[in-house]
Amino acid sequence: MISENLDTFYIEMGIDLKLINLGKKIEDKLKDRFSHIDQIAELNQLKVLKAMQDNRVSDIHFAATTGYGYNDIGRDTLERVYADVFHAEDALVRPQLISGTHALTIALAGNLRPGDELISPVGKPYDTLEGVIGIKETKGSLAEYGITYKQVDLKSDGSFDYDKIKEAISPKTKMATIQRSKGYANRPTFSVSQIGQLISFLKDIKPDIICMVDNCYGEFVETIEPSDVGADLCVGSLIKNPGGGLAPIGGYIVGKTEYVENASYRLTAPGLGKEVGATLGINSSLYQGLFMSPQVVSGALKGAIYSAKLYEYLGFGVRPNGNEDRYDIIQAVTLKSPEAVIAFCEGIQAAAPVDSFVTPVPWPMPGYSCDVIMAAGAFIQGSSIELSADAPIKPPYTVFFQGGLTWHHAKYGILKSLQSLYDKNLIQLK
Repeated sequence: MISENLDTFYIEMGIDLKLINLGKKIEDKLKDRFSHIDQIAELNQLKVLKAMQDNRVSDIHFAATTGYGYNDIGRDTLERVYADVFHAEDALVRPQLISGTHALTIALAGNLRPGDELISPVGKPYDTLEGVIGIKETKGSLAEYGITYKQVDLKSDGSFDYDKIKEAISPKTKMATIQRSKGYANRPTFSVSQIGQLISFLKDIKPDIICMVDNCYGEFVETIEPSDVGADLCVGSLIKNPGGGLAPIGGYIVGKTEYVENASYRLTAPGLGKEVGATLGINSSLYQGLFMSPQVVSGALKGAIYSAKLYEYLGFGVRPNGNEDRYDIIQAVTLKSPEAVIAFCEGIQAAAPVDSFVTPVPWPMPGYSCDVIMAAGAFIQGSSIELSADAPIKPPYTVFFQGGLTWHHAKYGILKSLQSLYDKNLIQLK
């Protein structure tokens, strides 16, 4: 009876019965996989809970501070919670960190000085970091302050090119930036274990190199984090995984005390560091979002696997494929044409709880080298832990799908993306 009612509701919400039945067929094959994801979420849930209990979190920690924010015990306690969750020495968790790119910028600028060299041993970083580093000439870049940059591309199979990495490291190489997730690159996301092997290799060559991991989209996907395998700094956004869809803004930097402190002086001012920074009453959302995050991430992971299986079945290239292990929440689907990319994003937007009536269009988004289309009917603007999809409008016309505050919403969004393609005769059902 419930199944029949579900079918009726899906039909009322614009999903063709053929797609509903296809979705059921795929979902039935994923029960064991979904059970494994639930076990990971359970472990991470207990990890977060223990950190909150050990730090004696109380409702007093949700109180607002204003102005300078001196003696904000809620902020300071939240940072101790993050440090414990990530098994790090210290943490900087602030609403003043407006995005993942901003948090990475603060971590880089706080720990690099003129004459230092930054290396990326995993190829070109995400588009918005090109201006930060100075790969693309930009006012205020690290390059303008005399910080040089080297890059070692991955091998054709997506693995690390250890020989070239060893050649590239020089006495002035101060820091390595390691992007965990694929971004807009057609390469695999790295597991925490792979990142740990790379860090060990780097430190064998140069023991004092600072290893920073861009952890965006990867938090709570596995049972350990890069800070568990030697990362000196681990950086991310609160409107992605660790904010649980509740954090309205913010970013985090966790790691060794010296490097976190250096970052704090760049965020505020030399001599002030972590002592200032009012939280303006949003602490409860940051705590609650972190608490909910393991469950939210598990729903997003299920959605990613489900979408991979569906699109793979229909003959599209997907990365990761439907059977591979997962190390972030992003699913790449190569749709082969701009029309298909736009249709996919229109379907995701139409499935949203917010702005479902809006039609996304490609536009020249700041920080990107080509037009980008983004579908995100989100409660928090730009929150990519919520159901969202985005794509650069350029060959091979790959769309990147991520998020979903619940598995069932992610499921509906994926079916809606297929419906959009089906309505435009861009897919054929078998």
